[in-house]
Amino acid sequence: MAIPGSAQSPQTENVTTGIVLMIGAVATFTVIDACAKYLLASAVPPMMVVFARYSLSLLYVLGLMWWTGTLTFRSHHPGLQVLRGVLLFASTLMNFIALQYLRLDQTSAIFFSNPLWVCALSPFLLGERIGPRRWAAVVIGFLGVLLIIRPGADGFHWAMMLSVTVAVITSLYQIITRKIGGRDPALVSLLLPSMVGTALAMPMGILNWHVPVWGLIGLMLLMGIAGGVGHHMLIKAHTMAPAPTLAPFIYTQIVWMIIVGFVVFGDVPDIHTLIGAGIVVSSGLYVYYREQVTKRTSLNSP
Repeated sequence: MAIPGSAQSPQTENVTTGIVLMIGAVATFTVIDACAKYLLASAVPPMMVVFARYSLSLLYVLGLMWWTGTLTFRSHHPGLQVLRGVLLFASTLMNFIALQYLRLDQTSAIFFSNPLWVCALSPFLLGERIGPRRWAAVVIGFLGVLLIIRPGADGFHWAMMLSVTVAVITSLYQIITRKIGGRDPALVSLLLPSMVGTALAMPMGILNWHVPVWGLIGLMLLMGIAGGVGHHMLIKAHTMAPAPTLAPFIYTQIVWMIIVGFVVFGDVPDIHTLIGAGIVVSSGLYVYYREQVTKRTSLNSP
């Protein structure tokens, strides 16, 4: 919405809407993690939680595609889409297990090392050249991760290594998404991994299924719908604003994580997590900035 009395252009309004959608998307991802953590603390089996998350999100995406008349399963890269689904399923399961033992701010702070892993792996998997400045930012960012997990210290928990693994797996997921290069429609790229995740979680999810109390059923519904809505908002955000504009707002998720962690679970971040998160986020933003500078330089070079 334009500010009264201003001369805001439609393009500016679209960018503003995209930013709002991005902030809303990462807020819904916080809802997913908070619901999962509460369900797991209520003795709901992890695989049952994963199955609920994927199956309900799948129903949302199928319903959305049917409603908009865009329902299709056709993909130019079916093998890579299946691999994306396997990686996303693995990262979700590991993240939910880690949430049983860690605070929301800890898992999110470690997860934000994801852009650093993408940068570190890109030369080997995509053949991209990474300059010394970005390598320095990656090293500094990983030092921030070490500050958060503090291996060998009293605050270290083995589940922190699961969160690190989640960041690595998600970076592989994103690298494969880059390889696909947007040839598949965005909703197809959302639908197919959801189908794979549902199929993988279904056997153990059904075997571990039990009917929880109504309040927990409500949380499972909220978690599943949040998954579908959040990814839909993410897609819409990128159609309204360029990725470099949206990138910094991804990190607002750690604010939501801290707020929800304190209000719902009474968790207070420790100083090591806050400082480490600041280092990781700053390094990730610098890596993204250098990527944009490199792209502009290559486009402007003769």
